[in-house]
Amino acid sequence: MNEEQAGKPLRITLVKSAIGYSKRHKQTVRALGLRRLNHSVTQTDSPVLRGMLAKVGFLVKVEEL
Repeated sequence: MNEEQAGKPLRITLVKSAIGYSKRHKQTVRALGLRRLNHSVTQTDSPVLRGMLAKVGFLVKVEEL
């Protein structure tokens, strides 16, 4: 990630349920601030956030704002 991308807002949407996946995946979805299906949150881009998104990328949709 270069300096231009750091700190940009990202919209994260839960598009697939975490039911049936590991407890760690469920906890990561909750830590992202997602509560229910199709719920969206806006987070500031950071290396920590990118790591969380890499872990549950198959459950969420990410858009740059």
